[in-house]
Amino acid sequence: MVIGVNERREKHFLAIEDGVRESKQSWKQVLLGLKNRGMNAPKLAVGDGAMGFWAALDEEFGQTRQQRCWMHKMVNVMNCMPKSMQPKVKSALHEIWQVPTKDEANKAFDLFEDMFEDKYPKAVNNLRQDREELMAFYDFPAQHWQSLGTTNPSESTFATIRHRTKRAKGCLTDKGMLHMMFKLAECAQKNWRRMRDFSFLAKVITRVRFVDGVEAADKPTRKAA
Repeated sequence: MVIGVNERREKHFLAIEDGVRESKQSWKQVLLGLKNRGMNAPKLAVGDGAMGFWAALDEEFGQTRQQRCWMHKMVNVMNCMPKSMQPKVKSALHEIWQVPTKDEANKAFDLFEDMFEDKYPKAVNNLRQDREELMAFYDFPAQHWQSLGTTNPSESTFATIRHRTKRAKGCLTDKGMLHMMFKLAECAQKNWRRMRDFSFLAKVITRVRFVDGVEAADKPTRKAA
């Protein structure tokens, strides 16, 4: 499933397809379909850790930057920890991605490694392997961070779809099931909030540089007298 935003700030489904366990080939077919329909290379793609998607994205839209979903990453990291440690770990992870600057986030990231690597190297490595991709949103407008940090819009919609499809399992053909999922998703998207401060998208598209969510005031270099 792929979600995009139109010129009226409305979020819409761009593709809903069935695939084979989120394989690279399945995702490649989805991205090729979008490319053939006229979609330009996105500036940023947000998703979970599904390797198939990112591998396909590298091939079809190699210039697109990647942002990993923080909600998925937090769950993955905490699953490597004892339950007694999870509240403390969750708080430390929030300190990384909910601070206003990338510099503060990197300091919190380093502190997380120092605190937990000796006892929980698997958890720290799980976080470290996507460090760059977890920080990408800092280079985009702060007004959009709410939509860039996680894949929650799609996850909440799929909860509705999952609830219905579990009860209809075995009652529909593959095409019938996909059609039902599409109609459920189409209804769900009507309740989505519009993108905040849509005007900033024009700046992103025209490659205006953002630092810590703020438009960079690049000063011209002074020439020597």
